[in-house]
Amino acid sequence: MVLLRHIPFLKTVLIHSLSAFGGPQGHYGLMIRNFAQKKNYVSEEELMDFNAFCQLLPGASSTQTLTLIGYKRGGIPLAIITLLLWILPACFLMGIFSFFITHDNYSVYATHIFNYVQPMAIGFLAFATIRAFKASVNNLITHLIMLAAMVGTFLLFRTPWIFPILLITGGVITSISNKRIPENEGFPGRKIKWFNIWLFLIIFAVAGFLSESARKDQWQDRKYYNLFENFYRFGSFVFGGGDVLLPMMLDQYVVRPESPAAKTKNPDLLKINRDDLLTGYGIVRAIPGPVFSVASYTGGVMMKGEGRKAQIIAILIATVGIFLPSLLLVLFFYPVWQYLKKYAAFYRALEGIHAVVVGFMWAAMVYLISDITIMPFNTHNIINLLIIAGTFLLLFFTRIPPPFIVIICLLCGYVF
Repeated sequence: MVLLRHIPFLKTVLIHSLSAFGGPQGHYGLMIRNFAQKKNYVSEEELMDFNAFCQLLPGASSTQTLTLIGYKRGGIPLAIITLLLWILPACFLMGIFSFFITHDNYSVYATHIFNYVQPMAIGFLAFATIRAFKASVNNLITHLIMLAAMVGTFLLFRTPWIFPILLITGGVITSISNKRIPENEGFPGRKIKWFNIWLFLIIFAVAGFLSESARKDQWQDRKYYNLFENFYRFGSFVFGGGDVLLPMMLDQYVVRPESPAAKTKNPDLLKINRDDLLTGYGIVRAIPGPVFSVASYTGGVMMKGEGRKAQIIAILIATVGIFLPSLLLVLFFYPVWQYLKKYAAFYRALEGIHAVVVGFMWAAMVYLISDITIMPFNTHNIINLLIIAGTFLLLFFTRIPPPFIVIICLLCGYVF
């Protein structure tokens, strides 16, 4: 019954899950608008703090950030419900696509509607970046940290460890000086509970043991055990989001199964056609929700030859496997984060961490723009620029709901 009072919040989460296009960067811009500005479920400063913290962890950062908003408002039960509402629409869609979309039957006309989703996502990101810049970068040292993080991230965007390294470095730099925030006792943090981290480690060990046993002993349902272990491992070690998940899956399911050693040792290894995997990765960037939902599609496609029942089970296993580590890690480490924040030095470190996050956002915006063709100035490329600018201006100067902006961009793709 206590959860009934959170129905308006859960309604906002559901609307967000159906309109959050553009990957983690675009998601963050929508979170600011939906949860901080329109509903005041969390302050912009708290949201930036959540985002910075989640960037330090492996897993789906936008999923973890949204889970923390639920955790702040209603504890673990609401955090879990928030997570489910956030991931289910995207995972359901990607699971459905696994039945119908492969390199053999994918229609080129289906891609047209998504033509302008990426410039729209850049517009959302530009809005979030400007807001974050105004809130967090307000002195010389934070400007310098932001610029260094922007350049470093852009040059090493596909290097997963660049994110935690820059965050830690930025925090250390601003924690040295006590001029802006003097030493004080701070506030007591929450008691640290060790259950989640032990559960995370036990599941990791058991999944690895069962997967290897299933492979060696040729269990009848061995592919399910292998599938869960693979995606739980991905969710446990992926820093940097979906852009890092893709190369890991390419190595695991496309390159490795074709190696001579794998063909001899384990000819029944899980694998997927390269075109099918890239098709799924393209689709997931054009639907609302977490990029990690590509796991649902990948699991379904890999079991396509085993029958519909096996395919549905694989979709569920891959979905649980990829998101469970994110939930366990964020719920364990957040109380640790809160405990550390009772020290003034940690608050000083947050200055640098927030500046690095803004640098990430600037770099991501430049990186995404570089992927969009804006030259020569033909109709398609002019529309790209107009959609980037239009999305930003609508978000910044109007209160038009984001789903309407998404619909407009989808219609532009269909018409043009």
